[in-house]
Amino acid sequence: MELIARCADPAVIRLNPLDNVLIARQALPEGLELDGEAITVRQPIPSGHKVATERLEQGQPLRRYGQIIGFASQTIEPGDHVHVHNVQMGDFSRDYAFGVDTRSLAATEAVFQGIVRGDGRVATRNYIGILTSVNCSATVARAVADHFRRDIHPEALADYPNIDGVVALTHGAGCAVDPSGEALGLLRRTLAGYAIHPNFAAVLIIGLGCETNQIESLLETQGLKASEQLRTFTIQGIGGTSKTIAAGIEQVKTLLADANRVKREPVSARHLVVGLQCGGSDGYSGITANPALGNAVDRLVAAGGTAILSETPEIYGAEHLLTRRAVSREVGEKLIARIHWWEDYCQRMNAELNNNPSAGNKAGGLTTILEKSLGAVAKAGSSNLVDVYQYAEAVRAQGLVFMDTPGYDPVSATGQVAGGANLIAFTTGRGSAYGCAPAPSIKLATNSRVFEHQEEDMDVNCGGIADGSTSIEERGAYIFQQMLRIASGERSKSEQHGYGQNEFVPWQIGAVT
Repeated sequence: MELIARCADPAVIRLNPLDNVLIARQALPEGLELDGEAITVRQPIPSGHKVATERLEQGQPLRRYGQIIGFASQTIEPGDHVHVHNVQMGDFSRDYAFGVDTRSLAATEAVFQGIVRGDGRVATRNYIGILTSVNCSATVARAVADHFRRDIHPEALADYPNIDGVVALTHGAGCAVDPSGEALGLLRRTLAGYAIHPNFAAVLIIGLGCETNQIESLLETQGLKASEQLRTFTIQGIGGTSKTIAAGIEQVKTLLADANRVKREPVSARHLVVGLQCGGSDGYSGITANPALGNAVDRLVAAGGTAILSETPEIYGAEHLLTRRAVSREVGEKLIARIHWWEDYCQRMNAELNNNPSAGNKAGGLTTILEKSLGAVAKAGSSNLVDVYQYAEAVRAQGLVFMDTPGYDPVSATGQVAGGANLIAFTTGRGSAYGCAPAPSIKLATNSRVFEHQEEDMDVNCGGIADGSTSIEERGAYIFQQMLRIASGERSKSEQHGYGQNEFVPWQIGAVT
């Protein structure tokens, strides 16, 4: 709020005194004179896009948030539209300055109505889950779950009001991969994270029988054992599709009564683990919803909770802002190691990290991955970075952590939930539609237009930050309270629409043979 107020003309936003671009609050017509900036707009500039404040020669850096977001690919005049047609990527040094910006947050207390499992873990939802070892058993798993869908068979769970549903989380892998390779190990780690997730009262794992990802090996490698709450069987073992569907339905029926016995009770917010996501980002994301979510994250961390920042390609170019907050050099270097892994990965795959932003991101005003990353990092607030995890690795630390994931939202959030996230907070400027069973997902709109146009999918409007009708502080406090309400059982918009099963997408990185 304070930064936005620095600009003399209400039609644009200046985010930092060092910036040589302004952000359009509204569509700017050619010939518009910006009061107090001595600039005349030279071309039509869409809302959320950038206008140059000074002449820049080819190769000179463009700055937003006081940070480099790219370099002029041609001469740029004051008042020019600054975007993909005249900005390019380039190499520049970043000062990682490990730990120089660490700080202590004053501890606070907050509670939500959680479900305490027998082993002390705390859930925000109460599902029965059906996982698959391989794509070949996906149809059977979905048929079992469909039998209990309240919108199709309302009588199936009528006597079990404390069960949120029966969900099948299927995937497209599990066979034709190296049985001892990294890809299968990553899939198994992901499935294991879901199998023991506190938001599941019980889980069935269904396989075909002959796949590479043998269920017995899956359990053994992940330190799991079959039990009353973790049951396994295969189509080949049961004797066919219809028989397996019938067996799965009967298995779920025997779990319902016990799963329904749960009750919610007040628990500390230290049991809340929130995965941070942004998808369909726009030029306002780093100004409104992302910093507002960051403010909520600081409140969560102060109350003892955990936030998981992810999407490694979408912090590229802004990683130095996180290393400065690392609690140790070791933690900071773990983050840089993941950045180097992605640079090598993209080189091997003949790709570029700047393939991100997407077409929708660019239409919304984001020009380079550097610009997107600087806005994305704002989701992490100002808390210390306490640890760095690989994809789907169990998160043990409390506070702000980082998990290495791709930028693709379903894949990224799948890793976060496997790591223990029991809530997802998702910012969007283009209108993303997303859910993440068994963890509820809260949608935060970056601008009022998207919130009003797609209100049936949005939980929180952060657009007022840009027009001055509200502040980052106010929205941060509201988002934190919304986290506590949703964690307590209030249904988010995506849950009301039934999102969550199709968005389970484990990261596939290996060769399929």
